[in-house]
Amino acid sequence: MVVKRSAGLLVFRTSGGRLEVLLAHMGGPYWAAREAGAWTVPKGEYGDDETAQAAARREFAEELGLPAPDGPPVPLGEARQAGGKVVTVWAVEGDLDPELVVPGTFTMEWPRGSGETRAFPEVDRVAWCTPEEAAERLVAGQRVFVERLSAHLRGRDAG
Repeated sequence: MVVKRSAGLLVFRTSGGRLEVLLAHMGGPYWAAREAGAWTVPKGEYGDDETAQAAARREFAEELGLPAPDGPPVPLGEARQAGGKVVTVWAVEGDLDPELVVPGTFTMEWPRGSGETRAFPEVDRVAWCTPEEAAERLVAGQRVFVERLSAHLRGRDAG
């Protein structure tokens, strides 16, 4: 069985002394009316011809239409999602204006069974969130990345 792999970047900043992470609300008709559990780290699948870190940077640019921040990457490890996909994430410090995002698109048959193919944005909005907000918004399998980032930053600041 081939395991699907995905890689992403969790961009973070400190605002008013508080950690904030940049999350993306998944686009398309399945997620339109959902808030809780409908947000994600900007990420995407990759194959054997690309490193996970290169894929994370590429997918960030494809999904948000903006280049990934250039800061030093903080490895946050892997997590297996509910569907079996393994996601690898790096955190990188940066600051960007969510209003500048120009999301990429994907196509799918919609409505299902109609024979019509429509284009939808990969993400329909992005927002800066505190770790507490992220815990409510993120899909369950990605919450661990915010926890790992918070632990890393506590360790960095204590040292």
